[in-house]
Amino acid sequence: MDNNKKYCKGCGILLQDQNLLQEGYTTSLENDYCQRCFRLKNYGDYQVVTKSNEEYLNIIKSVGETKDLVLYITDLLNLDEDITKIRNLINNKMILVLNKRDCLPESVKDEKLIKYIEDMNLNFEEIIVVSVKNNLNIDYLFRKIKYFQTSRNVYIIGHTNAGKSSLINKLIETYSENGQELTVSPLPSTTLNMIKIDINKYLTLIDTPGLVSSDSILNRVDVSMIKKMSPKKEIKPRTYQLKKGQSIVIEDLIRIDYIEGNKNSFTLFISNDLKVKRLFNIINNDNLKDKSKITYNVKYNEDLVIGGMGFIKIVNKGTIDIYIDSGVKTYLRKSLI
Repeated sequence: MDNNKKYCKGCGILLQDQNLLQEGYTTSLENDYCQRCFRLKNYGDYQVVTKSNEEYLNIIKSVGETKDLVLYITDLLNLDEDITKIRNLINNKMILVLNKRDCLPESVKDEKLIKYIEDMNLNFEEIIVVSVKNNLNIDYLFRKIKYFQTSRNVYIIGHTNAGKSSLINKLIETYSENGQELTVSPLPSTTLNMIKIDINKYLTLIDTPGLVSSDSILNRVDVSMIKKMSPKKEIKPRTYQLKKGQSIVIEDLIRIDYIEGNKNSFTLFISNDLKVKRLFNIINNDNLKDKSKITYNVKYNEDLVIGGMGFIKIVNKGTIDIYIDSGVKTYLRKSLI
């Protein structure tokens, strides 16, 4: 960053007062926040900003050219499929932070979540489960940052909506007299540039823009639905016992037909605010069949992941058809829970 220029304290973008339609616009260069962040923080208004992942990946690669400690933040409900790819891009010491623990049921053991990642053999210095909302393991994380840091600078990376800014704000609030506050939103691409935050004279956190999941369902819905998809409290899993020829429909977004197999258990780990209905006869119901269809042969104990929404745990093997907007990522993985 150019120290002679002023950057938004909320999203990191270069401030300018010349063009209302360009990023970084503010009514006065004496302001600390751009108009976009000001309206988001004070009125909940959201202005879409589209950037390519190539820009963000270049920033991540530049982090890999340092020897500094990296915190990789990921959302437990939307665990990144490409954790391996990101880890391989950056050879630095790295702590993986499994964020938003408060969204998953209390009955899920943290040790199981950590073991799931450990089995990937990705060589993290530490894997830590946290919840900003419940202040879970924040002190422990801070101690580990101090233990593993190689210089004053510690970089924060992760996909958009992983909760990076919320976590940084919690660290500022708890351990610093710095009055800075990053812009926080459940909407994509809130942070637009690197932001330096001095926690104390020994630690500077550097927030980076979140990698954009272009195939997330969040990019196919309006702002009100994005807010509905973002869990505000612990998810109450909903389990449906489906027979061959039955279906589950989530809002008007996705339909899951059970095509072949014995009676099976489908447990939904999605926001409590999302409406779900069951269809008892898929043959005579064309609801959502105009969407793109994907067929999966599910093995025992696999999750169907819906990018940006959450996941569905399927207990037994069987064949399912998914109807969803073209370009939205869905995939199978070994069950997380």
